Amino acid sequence: MRERHASRATRRAREFEAFVSGAAGRLLHAATLLTAEAPDDNPRARRLLTLALAHTYACWDRPRGEDPYDRTRQYLATRFARGAWHHYGGLGRARPHPASPLAPLTPQERLILVLRLYEGVAEEQTAALLGLSPERVRAICHRSTTTLLHRARGPAPAVTAAKAVPS
Repeated sequence: MRERHASRATRRAREFEAFVSGAAGRLLHAATLLTAEAPDDNPRARRLLTLALAHTYACWDRPRGEDPYDRTRQYLATRFARGAWHHYGGLGRARPHPASPLAPLTPQERLILVLRLYEGVAEEQTAALLGLSPERVRAICHRSTTTLLHRARGPAPAVTAAKAVPS
């Protein structure tokens, strides 16, 4: 009995290590985008990922038909939203790193943008995960992309009157 339990624990550890080696990079990048930290200095993103992976490992043997990546991503998103709510009084504006590409967005906008565009989660799934309507998710995603695109362009160059050149 003890050998069977040890064998199962070893198999579980190997499966989880294989999952982490394949998914941790992408999940860390998603967490870094969510927290709007610099890619090389991201302690909040690493903590968020560690919590999500610990939760995934704790329930690794439960539903076997479920994708562990989806479960981890879902926990990462809900943990981020809950943390943003508690630390900043709702999904209001956090203090992102100025070098982050998503710095001008609120945590809610970052969350929806990362889920929809970076992770490719459907509108309906994102809405269900966040408790919003699909129309609201679509509007926030559109507003966020518009904010990022217009910020990236910068101000239009000033038009100066051309001097008449005598012929």
